[in-house]
Amino acid sequence: MKIHEYQGKELLAKFHVPVPAGGVAESPTEARMVAESMESGPFVVKAQIHAGGRGKGGGIKTASTPEEVEQVASEIIEMTLVTPQTGPEGRFVKMVLVEQAQDIAQELYLGIVVDRSLAAPVIMMSAAGGMEIEEVAARTPELIIKETVDPAVGLMPYQARNLIFGVGLAPDLVRPATALITNFYRMFMALDCSLAEINPLVVTKGGELLALDAKINFDDNALFRHHDLAALDDVDEMDPLEHEAKKHHLNYIRLSGNVGAMVNGAGLAMATMDLIKAAGAEPANFLDVGGGASAEMVANGFRIILSDPRVKGVLINIFGGILRCDRLAEGVIQAVKEVDVKVPIIIRLEGTNVEEGRRLLNDSGLTFTVAADMQDAARKVAALVQ
Repeated sequence: MKIHEYQGKELLAKFHVPVPAGGVAESPTEARMVAESMESGPFVVKAQIHAGGRGKGGGIKTASTPEEVEQVASEIIEMTLVTPQTGPEGRFVKMVLVEQAQDIAQELYLGIVVDRSLAAPVIMMSAAGGMEIEEVAARTPELIIKETVDPAVGLMPYQARNLIFGVGLAPDLVRPATALITNFYRMFMALDCSLAEINPLVVTKGGELLALDAKINFDDNALFRHHDLAALDDVDEMDPLEHEAKKHHLNYIRLSGNVGAMVNGAGLAMATMDLIKAAGAEPANFLDVGGGASAEMVANGFRIILSDPRVKGVLINIFGGILRCDRLAEGVIQAVKEVDVKVPIIIRLEGTNVEEGRRLLNDSGLTFTVAADMQDAARKVAALVQ
């Protein structure tokens, strides 16, 4: 789960990571009032969407006075902001974060991710703050300093110092930087984060460390422990179909192709998408209905696939283990009867109760194309959508 920058900064502040003074506003008038509540300008007005690169799209602007803040906020609020991370459709801006601008002496990057190969959190720090960390990793990987933390032991002071010395911070900043990194890691673990980034983490000309940006993602599987965090989810930032799938406990990700896919099992779903691409078509979604899906879940997944106007054909690829083929067939038949299906449907079934599943499909009176195997299914659906 992703949250907005202003929400991330509120969490950072709770864990004693210093952030600039500021507040969120949903209207230009509120933005001016936030600016007036601060000591003095200049100010920064930042669009709040779940995507990076906001400055490149005109979503971050400076202002000298509260009146200018109001004017700038009127230009940003209700705009459709297009950034390298939003895609060409962009994101609608509902609110802005107004903060005091800072005199910056140095920009750094600080982030924590879970390295699955090491089964441990990895803290990264770089002197190339303000840049996208992917670009830094590709062009100048030597600028990224890493420390792997043993979860059973926790972050050790020497590891924080290794990061600090590695990015060349001044000696008088070692102690406050150590406290900042330690508190940042404490937040990451306490809130079950999957990603936490401060980019840039700045040193002001007054010698103060501040988190000028915040990107925090949470592990969805741990949200049952954090009902307060689950309440931070902004459904308007989600794809409507992904939000609908989430309500039905389906693993669905919308893509840009025209072949809808329904599969049971993440590995089989990935292989199916590869086969669709190899056949010359593009998948419109990732949909894993899971091993224990009911007929109702299958029907809901099918309806969600067909709600995407880009879908010109559907490939159903099921290996019946926990999810029996006859149950899958019941769900598909139920969904097709309820939804006005105008696209071809290719089905490949194998596994438990496969003969009963095929019988149900054949006796349904509905039109399905049955494929012999996965490759045959991908070729047939690709030919139909083209």
